[in-house]
Amino acid sequence: MSDLPLHGLKIVVTRPRDQAVQLTQRIEQAGGVPLLFPLLDITAMPDTQILRQQVTRLALFNLAIFISPNAVHYGMEAIHAAGPLPPTLKIATIGQGSAKALRDLGIAQVIAPGERFDSEGLLALPELQDVAGWRVIIFRGNGGRNLLGDTLKERGATVEYAECYQRAKPQLDGAALLAANPDILTVTSSEALDSLWNMLDATNKARLAAAPLFVPHARIAELARRQGWLHVQLTEAGDDGLLSALVAWAEMKGTT
Repeated sequence: MSDLPLHGLKIVVTRPRDQAVQLTQRIEQAGGVPLLFPLLDITAMPDTQILRQQVTRLALFNLAIFISPNAVHYGMEAIHAAGPLPPTLKIATIGQGSAKALRDLGIAQVIAPGERFDSEGLLALPELQDVAGWRVIIFRGNGGRNLLGDTLKERGATVEYAECYQRAKPQLDGAALLAANPDILTVTSSEALDSLWNMLDATNKARLAAAPLFVPHARIAELARRQGWLHVQLTEAGDDGLLSALVAWAEMKGTT
């Protein structure tokens, strides 16, 4: 149907495969053609011994922070295997997707920013200003930014990281992506954008950088512009933000 807002547009979805399902479905429902090109693989940690030990000590902590929906999934899976959450443990997260995932698991009180969905946004909240003497555990993947933990330490907290999942870069063919002649690309993490950029030679970088790139965070947009992307579109967070921006762009371009 030609009256669908994304009719015929080939849109690259670079999220990990398991997290891309809803977005690809919504693109299809809007008439677009999703091209799944997962730039990261998300899996459980191969050795969970340390994680299992950490979750048995949750009652010793004042605050647990879940960095992402993946951290909620894998972290809460480990926690539930060990027993219920301690009733005095405060729960925080960065994004609205993670907050929803926590609420879906029955956690009613979630500390989360209402705007700027990143470490800086969480750190700006009143609830995280006076944390001197607190013990904080941060559920995250292997590696990642240390700004959140470092800042909480500067404020007097003791911080421990619980790595509950791992990220890996799948073997992908950038030339195959170009051969599909995508109209639009969506990228939702700086790490994924770096992975995409590094798999291309100079000629293919120039070709792909001419396509509109939709990203949900200013930090990703800044990296994209440094790399040389010519048409970077900053969207609101989550699937709703991406879809709204894609539809608005398509309507502006008169593709409907």
